Amino acid sequence: MSMDEQADILSDAERQALAAVSAPAVPASSVLVVDDNTGNREALCIYLRSRGWDCTEAGSVKQALAALTMRPSIGLIITDLRMQPEDGLSLIRQVRTSERAELPIIVVSGDTDVQEAVKAMHLGVLDVLLKPVDLDRLLELVRKELNP
Repeated sequence: MSMDEQADILSDAERQALAAVSAPAVPASSVLVVDDNTGNREALCIYLRSRGWDCTEAGSVKQALAALTMRPSIGLIITDLRMQPEDGLSLIRQVRTSERAELPIIVVSGDTDVQEAVKAMHLGVLDVLLKPVDLDRLLELVRKELNP
């Protein structure tokens, strides 16, 4: 049976699974920044890129989940909690029940109340940082998790 004949008997999902298994492991070196505020998201990515980190942006929970599927190099999520239509807690819950459940997550939020912060910590986030963000602390957490 030729390779073309084999390719015809595989479904798209099987081809993707085979490619994932046979592809070399991608180092988890990229940061996914999730915030529905474009300015906040871009500023954080500009800062991370200036420090040598690859950064992917997502403006919603839906975009973030798509990015996680498409980019296996994402090794850390930084998310806001207050987003529309879905909030950051929803994103964290969905990640925790996915194949990327072990992904480290940092919450960065401007007006998080204590109850939200506690819920986020119960979902296993690394830290909850209030805006304006202590960039030294954020960079320390990123370095610790991604070990450049």
